[in-house]
Amino acid sequence: MKKILLAMLVLALAMCGAAMGEESDWAYIQDKGIVTVGITLFAPMNYYEGEKLVGFDTELTTAVFAKLGIEPEFIEISWDAKEIELNSKNIDCIWNGMCITEERKQNMSMSNPYLYNTQAMVMKADREDEIMADIAGRYVVAEQGSTGEGKLLGNIADDETVEVSAVEYFKDANYTAVDSMAKALLEVKSGTADVAVVDSVCALGMVGEGTDYADMVVNLDNNFGLQEYGIGFRSGSDLTELVNQAIIELTRDGTVAEIAARYGLADMLVPIEG
Repeated sequence: MKKILLAMLVLALAMCGAAMGEESDWAYIQDKGIVTVGITLFAPMNYYEGEKLVGFDTELTTAVFAKLGIEPEFIEISWDAKEIELNSKNIDCIWNGMCITEERKQNMSMSNPYLYNTQAMVMKADREDEIMADIAGRYVVAEQGSTGEGKLLGNIADDETVEVSAVEYFKDANYTAVDSMAKALLEVKSGTADVAVVDSVCALGMVGEGTDYADMVVNLDNNFGLQEYGIGFRSGSDLTELVNQAIIELTRDGTVAEIAARYGLADMLVPIEG
């Protein structure tokens, strides 16, 4: 019955697009035979174990498109150029731990939120006390185009979930953009930066005992605000609602919770309505 309902939704969306004289994004993707998914590499969302791409987003993406009957192709992109990649049709969606913001909602079609996130400060464990005592003059890095950078620079406005304004907190620090969250962590590990501001989902998945960053610590003392992850599609894309519905069905049958549990993210799932 669920497959029938999803098939009916696919048909209805295609007919609606045709009736309005609009090109169906879903029809375009079906015609080329694959859906191209833009990602960057960071655990626990999309990362390699040996030669195999794994992660919460990797598995969820695969499960969703299996339900829709099409094969996903994952390609690495520059995060700062993600909207350009999407609109030029080099990729068909951005599914890589992307925080929903007002600007992004204006530039692309966003899915329903599926995972909670915050911004974390990552630093050497033996320097945590001195850094947290005084951030002035410290060297801070974040991924270019990321929510962390948006918070630091004030491009992403504070809301009611914010207890500490990142703009104010880091106003006397020295900020440098890097090209990925993984690079931000490497800068701290090498000592060329004091603090990396990255997604807490990334930080908690990549830092600490048993990782390559065992000498570093994730500090969440400052609440720079709660975010929600969403999936980005081209503006007006009829694929957005198909993916929303597929995630609802995969939530109801327990698939999403099962995948989340494998990556320690069960407590961070956004409750699904509908």
